[in-house]
Amino acid sequence: MFSSNYNNVLVMFSFIVAMLASYTALDMAGRVATTEGRASRLWLIGGAIAMGIGIWSMHFIGMLAFNSSMPMGYDPVVTLLSMLIAIISSAFALWLVCLQELPLRRLLAGALLMGGGIAAMHYTGMSAMLMMPPIVYDFRWVTLSVVVAIVASGAALWMAFHLRQQSPNVRLLRISAAVVMGTAIVGMHYIGMAAAQFPMDSHSMAAFSGVDNNWLALLVIVVTLAILAITLIISILDGRMQARTSILASSLAQANRELTQLALHDNLTRLPNRLLLEDRLSQAFQKASRGESQFAVLFLDLDGFKAVNDAFGHHIGDQLLISVTERLKSQLRAVDTLARLGGDEFVLLVEIAEPTDASQLADKLVHMIARPFYVSRYELLVSASVGIAVYPGDGENERELMLNADAAMYHTKNSGRNGHSFFQPSMNANAQNQLQMLNDLRLAIEHHELRLHYQPKFIAPYGPVSGFEALLRWERDGKTLSPDGFLPLAEKTGLIIPMGEWVLNEACRQLREWHLEGHTTWTVAVNLSTLQFEQSNLVEMVIETIERHQIPPEMLTLEVTETTAMRNPDVSVEILERLTQFGVKASIDDFGTGYSSLLYLKRLPASELKIDGAFINDLIAGSEDASIVAAIIALGQTLNLKVVAEGVETTQQQDFLTQLGCDTLQGYLLGRPMTPQQIAQHPDTDWEPQLTIKQKA
Repeated sequence: MFSSNYNNVLVMFSFIVAMLASYTALDMAGRVATTEGRASRLWLIGGAIAMGIGIWSMHFIGMLAFNSSMPMGYDPVVTLLSMLIAIISSAFALWLVCLQELPLRRLLAGALLMGGGIAAMHYTGMSAMLMMPPIVYDFRWVTLSVVVAIVASGAALWMAFHLRQQSPNVRLLRISAAVVMGTAIVGMHYIGMAAAQFPMDSHSMAAFSGVDNNWLALLVIVVTLAILAITLIISILDGRMQARTSILASSLAQANRELTQLALHDNLTRLPNRLLLEDRLSQAFQKASRGESQFAVLFLDLDGFKAVNDAFGHHIGDQLLISVTERLKSQLRAVDTLARLGGDEFVLLVEIAEPTDASQLADKLVHMIARPFYVSRYELLVSASVGIAVYPGDGENERELMLNADAAMYHTKNSGRNGHSFFQPSMNANAQNQLQMLNDLRLAIEHHELRLHYQPKFIAPYGPVSGFEALLRWERDGKTLSPDGFLPLAEKTGLIIPMGEWVLNEACRQLREWHLEGHTTWTVAVNLSTLQFEQSNLVEMVIETIERHQIPPEMLTLEVTETTAMRNPDVSVEILERLTQFGVKASIDDFGTGYSSLLYLKRLPASELKIDGAFINDLIAGSEDASIVAAIIALGQTLNLKVVAEGVETTQQQDFLTQLGCDTLQGYLLGRPMTPQQIAQHPDTDWEPQLTIKQKA
């Protein structure tokens, strides 16, 4: 045997390449495991090539590190075959560690196959040496190298399997594992080299052996390190992109969950909204149609909620709704659905064994809502009106069942509130009438069915006439309807906005006509609804109407109820100031029925107070109403406001109000509401008082 030794620099590089190849293998296992489909297959192929070339390069550099007394040559075909074996073994290893499980049996089989592949790569590479006579092997060392290859492969597979997922310290753990794996691979190679014995008469069979081993080793090292480095860089960049994509996907999923929550739930109470309720109703119908259950729909509306909103503000009203929701939810089961449709309307969907179950639940809810609510520093009292519709029997589909429950709820309201009612077919007629009235009301302006009647206002006690209050009427089906018959529906649906604009325009047009006829001292008063007063373009709309009809602004009085004015006092002051600066007069209507703050009342730029007719009806000297009226008149005089009393129907009321100092009187005693034609035909425009008391229509 001839003497030989190793180039220590190349041995060190073979160790570095082995560790880098091991780290690449661990990283590739992670990339394959965390991707799917085509990307996973590409990482498997690319990782197998990079890892196989790395392991083969370590082996080839180790062979080039072997210095012998004769020049070495290598069969290129056999050398490439050894590289192919390394790549196939690497692909098998990556595939194995990326399976869902790695039991001991599979681990041992994989260690045998991969260890055998690495040993085959090594000894195939050794056989690529072109020399005669051939290498003689010490089979004890060969056996030891194969055992080391198998053990190292088993350890590598186990570590790669457990380090394939991302974790906080995975990179540090992979580096440590790569050192262990690289050491094992290098150990196996040099044990295998130790098994090779070269006879003394060995000589090279290569046709050309002029290539220096050191330069060849340098070329292999550079190419291998470049391949491994590029692979790792691509892996790191892809990992960061995947992490960023994961974060974006997580954020998008969170945003989708929030959007779904907003789309299907009420923003204030977090209860299901109409959309989600319809889905739950559909599911209930499907379940009930299979004969598995029956269910009831309870339509619940709060009585007195609007008064709370008007008196204490929307923020208190919102807190009250939240408190009502919590109280209702405390009595429900997990299978029940409580939804809020908007405002103070709730719907409860419950499975029942018999209708009495729904009745008992409704009774419990009504009594529970009737208990006081303590919101902020206020004690609030509201009640509940509940309508019940049961399936089967009260509706064939979701829409019909909801409409019938709603009709039953309105029946409860009309019957005194604070209770519950089961749906009866007769209730549907009322609901249909309401729906028909709503449809007709939408077309009332277009069909020219709205009319204005004008009730005169007299300077106390007997006149003359100072002006008129415009009162809306609706001529429907040959009948004239008073506002009580349709204004609540217009308020609820928002139709009061276009109707209010029509009233203002028609009243200003009529006032212009009277002025042209010579009645230049007459004024007109127009009532503003709460919704109108909250419109952002109210001031501009009023000014535009006045300028269109060319009437003096001071001849128009806008009446705003005390409750509306106090709903948002600061905004009310701002709106009324803008109107009065233009010249329009403001009147506080229904005074005494709301909750006025004297501080804000003093700030309101109003020109008159209008006493609510409820205080005039039973006005007798010495009564409680008389004291209230006297206080209101005294307050108006103190604030330099004119005081108007409406609803004057007796001469006793007329005399008493005059004695108290009331400025203007209005009522059936003095003059009924009339059309412009009736006013034009009146014999005396000073309006002699009507001494006959007639019932108010």
